[in-house]
Amino acid sequence: MVERLRASGQPFLAYHPGLVRDTLAYHGCAELFQDVHTELIQYRRAQLIKQGIINDELSVDSHSRRENGSCPLMPEEVGLLLRALGYPSKTIIYLAGSKTFGGQRLLIPLRALFGNLVDRTTLCSKTELSDLVGPEAPLPADIFRLPLPKSEQQLIDQWKKAGPRPRPLPPPPDRPIYQHEKEGWYAWILEKDKEPDPSPMEHRMQAHRLIWDALDYIVSVEADALFPGFNNDGSGWPDFSGLVIGQRLYERASSRTYRPDRKTIAALFNITRDDMYHPKRDWMLSVKEHLNRSLSEDGFFRQSLLSKPNSFLSHPLPECSCRIPSVETTKQIKGKDGRIVFGGEEECPKWMELARAEGARNDDMESAEDDNDTVEQLEPDAVDATSSLTSLIDHDEEWDPND
Repeated sequence: MVERLRASGQPFLAYHPGLVRDTLAYHGCAELFQDVHTELIQYRRAQLIKQGIINDELSVDSHSRRENGSCPLMPEEVGLLLRALGYPSKTIIYLAGSKTFGGQRLLIPLRALFGNLVDRTTLCSKTELSDLVGPEAPLPADIFRLPLPKSEQQLIDQWKKAGPRPRPLPPPPDRPIYQHEKEGWYAWILEKDKEPDPSPMEHRMQAHRLIWDALDYIVSVEADALFPGFNNDGSGWPDFSGLVIGQRLYERASSRTYRPDRKTIAALFNITRDDMYHPKRDWMLSVKEHLNRSLSEDGFFRQSLLSKPNSFLSHPLPECSCRIPSVETTKQIKGKDGRIVFGGEEECPKWMELARAEGARNDDMESAEDDNDTVEQLEPDAVDATSSLTSLIDHDEEWDPND
């Protein structure tokens, strides 16, 4: 998948929206959505309150939570931020995440700004994905069955038991329930107050989503740039973007990983909310300055202070790093809990230094052998070139060899 993304010769950016139902319900971001999605988030939030996971009210102001940085950035906002950074419309963006709450409707603005928005279904065929899952036993399909119609005698008995006359006219017949209205994971909300238990097929799809998340994790780690839609949520649970940021920090600390401050981004969007697609130049400069600062040491320190107390995997430094003796000891930076979040690395062990020196020696030997082979191949060509050059000089005395 990574090779196919880089086949065109240009780098690609990985983007994880972070739009998960549990996360949105935990932080109270229901009002940022519409219709049935708001009801689904509120239902899940009521469950979390009942289980004691949330000690808060059911109905909260989602817009204030968004301005506080507690809600994810919408895909439309991310597209505008990337455009302000100067990314061209042909930039390849890989959409990570097995499921985006809200569906493809939320991705329409981002896809309009960046046409090369791809995911695993775009890069891989159905056969490749099914081969990755492996053979599975067939399951019965979840077929919706309409309620049995009442007989004429049942209707007459119901009419007789309706009460004394005069009776109102019976209600008109119900509108037929179409098949497309009963399909999908939210169909239960049309006629029930309680979410039904997952079916065997839904359990199987949840298992498949774990595999898709693993694929997206690998692609996101290998991406040339990463833009997280939601991380450091403060819940203490590990999130996808936080794990990817920690892995990229461990493997390549210099990789281009954006660490936006959602509170600052929300304040910037409030300034130009009425004219988002034609912002002023000062606004674009402010966005570019903030996101470029998130790539520098300031963003790294801020990320370490926020991530370290909640999840070690999102910031595995300095525990999973060491310094060579020739490098000076960096200044230690501690968080509020007293833990070291930057600096204070111990010296690398001797066996690691020996292995590093041995690897450098082998690389030098291989490069020297390659240079010798190149010289041997070039020697006959050099002789021919010299003879031809001499003949040209003899042929034309006025010819300048420096031309």
